[in-house]
Amino acid sequence: MIMGIITGTVISTQKDERLEGFKFYTVEELDIDMNKTGKSIIAVDIVGSGIGEVVLLAQGSSARQSDLTDKKPVDASVIAIIDAMEVEGKLKYKK
Repeated sequence: MIMGIITGTVISTQKDERLEGFKFYTVEELDIDMNKTGKSIIAVDIVGSGIGEVVLLAQGSSARQSDLTDKKPVDASVIAIIDAMEVEGKLKYKK
């Protein structure tokens, strides 16, 4: 899994019919210290997240393991919204 922050939206009126109804977001990867890495990815949202939220992404075949993405042409999915993260007893992030 990859941790990231949603930075923008992707609008597509012409797409595979199996992707109708999905929101597409640009997500910038974060490291364990909550710093942006400079790497971005486009992901399908399956949990109702939004701009500015810190999320977890699944990629590859794992991105298609949900009921919503099964048998759909998806390579990255937002699978969770992070409420808090603690590393070695230190709070790194709290929503």
